[in-house]
Amino acid sequence: MMTAVVLIHGTGVREPAFSALAGRMAAGLTGLRDGLRVVPFYWGGTFGATLAAGGASLPPESGTSRGPGGEPGFPGPGDDLALWGVLYADPYAELDLAAAAAGPAVERPPGSVPPEERFRARLAALAARGDAPAAVLGPGLARAAGDLAAHPALGPAAAALPPDELAELAARSLAARIVADALDADSPLVPVGADRDTVTARLAESLGAPPRGTERGVRSLLLRTAGHAASRAVLRRRRALTEAAHPAAGDVLRYLSRGAPVRAALRDLVAGLEAPVVLVGHSLGGIIALDTLIGAPLPAVRLLVTAGSQGPFLYESGSLPSLEHPEPLPPYLPDWLNLYDPRDLLGYRAAALFPGRATDLAVDSGQPFPAAHSAYWTNPEVYRHIVDRLP
Repeated sequence: MMTAVVLIHGTGVREPAFSALAGRMAAGLTGLRDGLRVVPFYWGGTFGATLAAGGASLPPESGTSRGPGGEPGFPGPGDDLALWGVLYADPYAELDLAAAAAGPAVERPPGSVPPEERFRARLAALAARGDAPAAVLGPGLARAAGDLAAHPALGPAAAALPPDELAELAARSLAARIVADALDADSPLVPVGADRDTVTARLAESLGAPPRGTERGVRSLLLRTAGHAASRAVLRRRRALTEAAHPAAGDVLRYLSRGAPVRAALRDLVAGLEAPVVLVGHSLGGIIALDTLIGAPLPAVRLLVTAGSQGPFLYESGSLPSLEHPEPLPPYLPDWLNLYDPRDLLGYRAAALFPGRATDLAVDSGQPFPAAHSAYWTNPEVYRHIVDRLP
Protein backbone atom coordinates (compact mmCIF):
# COMPACT_ATOMS: atom_id res chain seq x y z
CA MET A 1 0.00 0.00 0.00
CA MET A 2 1.48 3.36 -1.10
CA THR A 3 0.43 6.51 0.72
CA ALA A 4 -0.16 9.56 -1.45
CA VAL A 5 0.89 12.83 0.21
CA VAL A 6 -0.59 15.93 -1.42
CA LEU A 7 1.49 19.06 -0.78
CA ILE A 8 -0.52 22.31 -0.76
CA HIS A 9 1.56 25.50 -0.71
CA GLY A 10 0.79 28.77 1.04
CA THR A 11 0.39 32.41 0.10
CA GLY A 12 2.57 34.22 -2.40
CA VAL A 13 4.34 31.10 -3.68
CA ARG A 14 4.94 31.00 -7.44
CA GLU A 15 7.34 29.21 -9.75
CA PRO A 16 10.24 28.55 -9.53
CA ALA A 17 9.92 28.79 -5.73
CA PHE A 18 7.12 26.22 -5.71
CA SER A 19 9.26 23.54 -7.36
CA ALA A 20 12.03 24.18 -4.83
CA LEU A 21 9.55 23.93 -1.97
CA ALA A 22 7.97 20.74 -3.33
CA GLY A 23 11.38 19.15 -3.83
CA ARG A 24 12.49 19.99 -0.30
CA MET A 25 9.25 18.72 1.24
CA ALA A 26 9.37 15.52 -0.81
CA ALA A 27 12.97 14.88 0.22
CA GLY A 28 12.14 15.51 3.88
CA LEU A 29 9.28 13.00 3.87
CA THR A 30 10.69 10.25 1.65
CA GLY A 31 13.99 10.41 3.50
CA LEU A 32 12.18 9.18 6.60
CA ARG A 33 9.77 6.68 5.06
CA ASP A 34 9.71 4.55 1.93
CA GLY A 35 6.58 3.89 -0.08
CA LEU A 36 5.34 7.48 -0.27
CA ARG A 37 3.97 9.06 -3.42
CA VAL A 38 4.37 12.82 -3.15
CA VAL A 39 1.82 14.79 -5.22
CA PRO A 40 2.34 18.58 -5.47
CA PHE A 41 -0.80 20.73 -5.75
CA TYR A 42 0.29 24.02 -7.31
CA TRP A 43 -2.71 26.32 -7.10
CA GLY A 44 -0.86 29.64 -7.19
CA GLY A 45 -0.32 29.73 -10.96
CA THR A 46 -3.98 29.23 -11.84
CA PHE A 47 -5.92 30.49 -8.83
CA GLY A 48 -3.48 32.90 -7.18
CA ALA A 49 -3.92 36.67 -7.08
CA THR A 50 -2.61 38.91 -9.86
CA LEU A 51 -2.74 42.64 -10.47
CA ALA A 52 -5.01 42.95 -13.50
CA ALA A 53 -4.21 46.64 -14.03
CA GLY A 54 -0.50 46.40 -13.34
CA GLY A 55 -0.69 47.84 -9.84
CA ALA A 56 -2.74 50.94 -10.57
CA SER A 57 -4.38 50.66 -7.14
CA LEU A 58 -1.09 50.94 -5.24
CA PRO A 59 -0.31 54.11 -3.32
CA PRO A 60 3.25 55.40 -3.72
CA GLU A 61 5.94 54.09 -1.41
CA SER A 62 6.32 56.23 1.69
CA GLY A 63 9.70 54.89 2.80
CA THR A 64 11.39 51.84 4.15
CA SER A 65 9.86 50.14 7.15
CA ARG A 66 11.66 47.85 9.52
CA GLY A 67 10.64 45.50 12.27
CA PRO A 68 11.46 44.04 15.67
CA GLY A 69 12.17 40.39 16.50
CA GLY A 70 9.53 37.74 17.04
CA GLU A 71 7.66 36.81 20.17
CA PRO A 72 9.55 34.15 22.16
CA GLY A 73 7.47 31.03 22.58
CA PHE A 74 10.15 28.60 23.73
CA PRO A 75 12.60 28.95 26.59
CA GLY A 76 15.95 30.09 25.27
CA PRO A 77 17.88 33.00 23.75
CA GLY A 78 15.13 35.56 23.39
CA ASP A 79 17.67 38.38 23.12
CA ASP A 80 19.41 36.57 20.26
CA LEU A 81 16.11 36.28 18.40
CA ALA A 82 15.43 39.97 18.92
CA LEU A 83 18.93 40.69 17.58
CA TRP A 84 18.32 38.62 14.45
CA GLY A 85 14.94 40.24 13.95
CA VAL A 86 16.59 43.67 13.85
CA LEU A 87 19.40 42.41 11.59
CA TYR A 88 16.91 40.94 9.13
CA ALA A 89 15.38 44.43 9.00
CA ASP A 90 18.79 46.11 8.56
CA PRO A 91 21.84 43.83 8.15
CA TYR A 92 24.13 46.83 8.69
CA ALA A 93 22.56 47.96 11.97
CA GLU A 94 25.47 46.73 14.12
CA LEU A 95 28.04 48.12 11.69
CA ASP A 96 26.43 51.55 11.82
CA LEU A 97 26.36 51.51 15.62
CA ALA A 98 30.03 50.54 15.78
CA ALA A 99 30.95 53.30 13.35
CA ALA A 100 28.96 55.83 15.36
CA ALA A 101 30.88 54.83 18.49
CA ALA A 102 34.27 55.29 16.85
CA GLY A 103 36.44 58.15 17.99
CA PRO A 104 37.94 60.81 15.73
CA ALA A 105 40.27 59.55 13.01
CA VAL A 106 43.97 59.52 13.94
CA GLU A 107 46.92 59.89 11.63
CA ARG A 108 48.70 56.58 10.97
CA PRO A 109 52.44 56.09 10.51
CA PRO A 110 53.59 56.16 6.88
CA GLY A 111 53.33 52.75 5.23
CA SER A 112 50.93 51.29 7.82
CA VAL A 113 47.88 49.37 6.57
CA PRO A 114 44.51 50.59 7.86
CA PRO A 115 42.66 47.81 9.70
CA GLU A 116 39.72 48.01 7.29
CA GLU A 117 41.99 47.19 4.36
CA ARG A 118 43.12 43.95 5.98
CA PHE A 119 39.50 43.14 6.68
CA ARG A 120 38.44 44.00 3.13
CA ALA A 121 41.02 41.51 1.90
CA ARG A 122 39.41 38.80 4.03
CA LEU A 123 35.99 39.74 2.67
CA ALA A 124 37.33 39.59 -0.88
CA ALA A 125 38.77 36.13 -0.24
CA LEU A 126 35.42 35.02 1.15
CA ALA A 127 33.56 36.47 -1.84
CA ALA A 128 35.92 34.61 -4.19
CA ARG A 129 34.61 31.34 -2.76
CA GLY A 130 31.16 32.14 -4.12
CA ASP A 131 27.98 31.24 -2.29
CA ALA A 132 29.11 27.76 -1.19
CA PRO A 133 30.19 28.62 2.41
CA ALA A 134 26.63 29.75 3.21
CA ALA A 135 24.66 27.65 0.72
CA VAL A 136 22.34 26.30 3.42
CA LEU A 137 21.06 29.85 3.99
CA GLY A 138 20.44 30.49 0.30
CA PRO A 139 22.23 32.37 -2.49
CA GLY A 140 23.93 35.74 -2.16
CA LEU A 141 27.02 35.37 0.04
CA ALA A 142 29.46 36.64 -2.58
CA ARG A 143 27.31 39.70 -3.28
CA ALA A 144 26.78 40.35 0.43
CA ALA A 145 30.53 40.17 1.12
CA GLY A 146 31.26 42.60 -1.71
CA ASP A 147 28.63 45.05 -0.49
CA LEU A 148 29.91 44.85 3.08
CA ALA A 149 33.47 45.51 1.92
CA ALA A 150 32.28 48.67 0.15
CA HIS A 151 30.11 49.92 3.02
CA PRO A 152 31.25 53.37 4.23
CA ALA A 153 30.81 52.40 7.89
CA LEU A 154 33.34 49.57 7.66
CA GLY A 155 36.37 51.83 8.15
CA PRO A 156 35.18 53.55 11.34
CA ALA A 157 33.85 50.23 12.70
CA ALA A 158 37.21 48.53 12.07
CA ALA A 159 38.96 51.32 13.94
CA ALA A 160 36.56 51.02 16.89
CA LEU A 161 36.39 47.24 17.37
CA PRO A 162 38.91 44.48 18.10
CA PRO A 163 39.48 42.28 15.03
CA ASP A 164 37.69 39.22 16.44
CA GLU A 165 34.61 41.27 17.41
CA LEU A 166 34.55 42.89 13.98
CA ALA A 167 34.72 39.42 12.42
CA GLU A 168 31.72 38.22 14.43
CA LEU A 169 29.75 41.39 13.68
CA ALA A 170 30.49 41.04 9.96
CA ALA A 171 29.51 37.36 9.96
CA ARG A 172 26.14 38.21 11.51
CA SER A 173 25.68 40.94 8.94
CA LEU A 174 26.39 38.56 6.05
CA ALA A 175 24.08 35.83 7.36
CA ALA A 176 21.32 38.35 8.04
CA ARG A 177 21.66 39.84 4.55
CA ILE A 178 21.18 36.42 2.92
CA VAL A 179 18.11 35.62 5.03
CA ALA A 180 16.70 39.13 4.55
CA ASP A 181 17.04 38.78 0.77
CA ALA A 182 15.16 35.47 0.96
CA LEU A 183 12.39 37.12 2.97
CA ASP A 184 12.15 39.99 0.50
CA ALA A 185 11.84 37.45 -2.32
CA ASP A 186 9.06 35.65 -0.41
CA SER A 187 11.05 32.44 -0.42
CA PRO A 188 9.06 29.59 1.15
CA LEU A 189 12.33 28.08 2.41
CA VAL A 190 13.99 30.02 5.24
CA PRO A 191 16.68 28.17 7.21
CA VAL A 192 16.18 27.29 10.86
CA GLY A 193 18.11 29.19 13.49
CA ALA A 194 20.56 26.36 14.18
CA ASP A 195 21.73 26.33 10.55
CA ARG A 196 22.00 30.12 10.55
CA ASP A 197 24.13 30.05 13.71
CA THR A 198 26.42 27.31 12.37
CA VAL A 199 27.05 29.22 9.16
CA THR A 200 27.60 32.46 11.08
CA ALA A 201 30.27 30.80 13.24
CA ARG A 202 32.03 29.47 10.12
CA LEU A 203 31.94 32.87 8.44
CA ALA A 204 33.34 34.53 11.57
CA GLU A 205 36.31 32.16 11.56
CA SER A 206 36.88 32.85 7.85
CA LEU A 207 37.06 36.55 8.71
CA GLY A 208 39.58 36.12 11.51
CA ALA A 209 37.64 35.22 14.65
CA PRO A 210 39.13 32.44 16.80
CA PRO A 211 37.51 28.98 16.61
CA ARG A 212 34.55 28.57 18.91
CA GLY A 213 35.94 25.87 21.20
CA THR A 214 34.40 27.47 24.24
CA GLU A 215 31.30 29.53 23.49
CA ARG A 216 32.22 33.10 22.59
CA GLY A 217 28.74 34.45 23.07
CA VAL A 218 27.04 37.21 21.13
CA ARG A 219 28.89 40.40 21.95
CA SER A 220 26.40 42.54 20.09
CA LEU A 221 26.26 46.30 20.07
CA LEU A 222 22.57 45.97 19.32
CA LEU A 223 21.98 44.05 22.53
CA ARG A 224 23.96 46.61 24.48
CA THR A 225 21.75 49.36 23.07
CA ALA A 226 18.57 47.34 22.70
CA GLY A 227 16.30 50.24 23.50
CA HIS A 228 17.85 52.43 20.82
CA ALA A 229 17.76 49.68 18.20
CA ALA A 230 14.21 48.66 18.97
CA SER A 231 12.97 52.24 18.87
CA ARG A 232 14.17 52.55 15.27
CA ALA A 233 12.64 49.27 14.17
CA VAL A 234 9.28 48.89 12.41
CA LEU A 235 8.07 46.02 10.24
CA ARG A 236 10.36 45.76 7.21
CA ARG A 237 7.86 43.75 5.21
CA ARG A 238 4.65 45.60 6.14
CA ARG A 239 3.75 46.13 2.48
CA ALA A 240 4.42 42.50 1.63
CA LEU A 241 2.38 41.17 4.53
CA THR A 242 -0.58 43.55 4.65
CA GLU A 243 -1.29 45.20 1.30
CA ALA A 244 -3.75 43.47 -1.01
CA ALA A 245 -1.50 44.23 -3.98
CA HIS A 246 1.11 41.76 -2.77
CA PRO A 247 0.52 38.10 -3.78
CA ALA A 248 0.70 36.89 -0.18
CA ALA A 249 -2.16 39.13 0.97
CA GLY A 250 -3.92 39.06 -2.38
CA ASP A 251 -4.02 35.26 -2.37
CA VAL A 252 -5.85 35.27 0.96
CA LEU A 253 -8.40 37.85 -0.15
CA ARG A 254 -8.97 36.12 -3.48
CA TYR A 255 -9.43 32.75 -1.81
CA LEU A 256 -11.87 34.04 0.80
CA SER A 257 -13.98 35.73 -1.88
CA ARG A 258 -13.62 33.21 -4.75
CA GLY A 259 -12.26 30.00 -3.27
CA ALA A 260 -14.65 27.47 -4.83
CA PRO A 261 -12.54 26.79 -7.97
CA VAL A 262 -9.38 25.94 -6.02
CA ARG A 263 -11.35 23.64 -3.69
CA ALA A 264 -12.90 21.93 -6.71
CA ALA A 265 -9.45 21.46 -8.25
CA LEU A 266 -8.14 19.87 -5.06
CA ARG A 267 -11.16 17.55 -4.90
CA ASP A 268 -10.56 16.49 -8.51
CA LEU A 269 -6.90 15.78 -7.76
CA VAL A 270 -7.74 13.66 -4.71
CA ALA A 271 -10.45 11.78 -6.65
CA GLY A 272 -7.76 10.47 -8.98
CA LEU A 273 -5.61 9.07 -6.18
CA GLU A 274 -5.83 5.71 -4.45
CA ALA A 275 -6.25 5.60 -0.68
CA PRO A 276 -4.70 6.32 1.69
CA VAL A 277 -4.22 10.02 0.92
CA VAL A 278 -2.72 12.66 3.23
CA LEU A 279 -3.20 16.40 2.72
CA VAL A 280 -0.31 18.59 3.92
CA GLY A 281 -1.02 22.32 3.77
CA HIS A 282 1.13 25.30 4.74
CA SER A 283 -0.44 28.66 5.67
CA LEU A 284 -3.29 29.33 3.22
CA GLY A 285 -2.72 25.82 1.87
CA GLY A 286 -3.91 24.51 5.23
CA ILE A 287 -7.07 26.62 4.99
CA ILE A 288 -7.73 25.29 1.50
CA ALA A 289 -7.28 21.69 2.67
CA LEU A 290 -9.49 22.16 5.74
CA ASP A 291 -12.24 23.91 3.79
CA THR A 292 -12.21 21.23 1.10
CA LEU A 293 -12.50 18.41 3.63
CA ILE A 294 -15.32 20.15 5.54
CA GLY A 295 -17.31 20.78 2.37
CA ALA A 296 -17.99 17.13 1.53
CA PRO A 297 -16.53 13.72 2.40
CA LEU A 298 -13.29 12.61 0.73
CA PRO A 299 -13.04 9.03 2.02
CA ALA A 300 -9.57 8.47 0.55
CA VAL A 301 -8.09 11.18 2.80
CA ARG A 302 -7.01 9.63 6.11
CA LEU A 303 -4.97 12.51 7.58
CA LEU A 304 -4.92 16.30 7.41
CA VAL A 305 -1.68 18.10 8.32
CA THR A 306 -1.56 21.88 8.61
CA ALA A 307 1.53 23.97 9.40
CA GLY A 308 1.58 27.66 10.22
CA SER A 309 -2.06 27.86 9.22
CA GLN A 310 -4.75 30.41 10.00
CA GLY A 311 -7.71 28.01 9.68
CA PRO A 312 -8.45 27.91 13.44
CA PHE A 313 -8.33 31.71 13.66
CA LEU A 314 -10.67 32.13 10.68
CA TYR A 315 -13.11 29.67 12.25
CA GLU A 316 -13.08 31.40 15.63
CA SER A 317 -13.44 34.83 14.00
CA GLY A 318 -16.34 33.72 11.79
CA SER A 319 -14.32 33.99 8.57
CA LEU A 320 -13.81 30.35 7.54
CA PRO A 321 -15.93 29.85 4.39
CA SER A 322 -17.00 26.27 5.13
CA LEU A 323 -17.81 26.33 8.85
CA GLU A 324 -19.12 28.99 11.21
CA HIS A 325 -18.35 29.04 14.91
CA PRO A 326 -19.60 27.27 17.05
CA GLU A 327 -20.59 24.54 14.56
CA PRO A 328 -18.51 21.38 15.11
CA LEU A 329 -16.36 19.69 12.52
CA PRO A 330 -18.29 17.15 10.46
CA PRO A 331 -17.81 13.53 11.57
CA TYR A 332 -16.21 12.53 8.27
CA LEU A 333 -13.23 14.91 8.66
CA PRO A 334 -10.08 12.77 9.10
CA ASP A 335 -7.51 13.04 11.90
CA TRP A 336 -6.02 16.51 11.98
CA LEU A 337 -2.41 17.27 12.98
CA ASN A 338 -1.82 21.01 13.38
CA LEU A 339 1.82 22.17 13.62
CA TYR A 340 2.66 25.69 14.75
CA ASP A 341 5.74 27.63 15.85
CA PRO A 342 4.89 29.88 18.83
CA ARG A 343 7.05 32.59 17.23
CA ASP A 344 5.10 32.38 13.97
CA LEU A 345 2.48 35.07 14.32
CA LEU A 346 0.54 33.51 11.42
CA GLY A 347 0.30 30.04 13.00
CA TYR A 348 -2.69 29.20 15.22
CA ARG A 349 -3.81 26.37 17.51
CA ALA A 350 -6.80 24.16 16.75
CA ALA A 351 -7.17 21.65 19.60
CA ALA A 352 -9.00 23.97 22.02
CA LEU A 353 -11.56 24.81 19.33
CA PHE A 354 -12.00 21.22 18.18
CA PRO A 355 -11.37 19.03 21.25
CA GLY A 356 -10.77 15.42 20.35
CA ARG A 357 -10.70 16.22 16.63
CA ALA A 358 -7.43 18.13 16.20
CA THR A 359 -3.98 17.66 17.71
CA ASP A 360 -1.64 20.65 18.13
CA LEU A 361 2.13 20.21 18.17
CA ALA A 362 4.52 23.12 18.73
CA VAL A 363 7.75 23.15 16.73
CA ASP A 364 10.74 25.45 17.12
CA SER A 365 12.60 26.75 14.09
CA GLY A 366 14.84 29.06 16.13
CA GLN A 367 13.73 31.97 13.94
CA PRO A 368 11.87 35.19 14.79
CA PHE A 369 8.78 36.27 12.87
CA PRO A 370 8.35 36.58 9.89
CA ALA A 371 11.17 34.12 9.14
CA ALA A 372 9.49 31.55 11.44
CA HIS A 373 6.51 31.39 9.07
CA SER A 374 8.68 30.11 6.20
CA ALA A 375 11.00 27.85 8.21
CA TYR A 376 8.72 24.82 8.74
CA TRP A 377 10.00 22.92 5.71
CA THR A 378 13.68 23.21 6.60
CA ASN A 379 12.98 21.89 10.11
CA PRO A 380 13.62 18.11 10.45
CA GLU A 381 11.31 18.05 13.48
CA VAL A 382 8.34 18.87 11.24
CA TYR A 383 8.98 15.90 8.96
CA ARG A 384 9.37 13.52 11.89
CA HIS A 385 6.02 14.60 13.32
CA ILE A 386 4.30 14.10 9.98
CA VAL A 387 5.85 10.72 9.24
CA ASP A 388 4.94 9.51 12.73
CA ARG A 389 1.25 10.11 11.89
CA LEU A 390 1.15 8.78 8.32
CA PRO A 391 -1.24 5.88 7.66
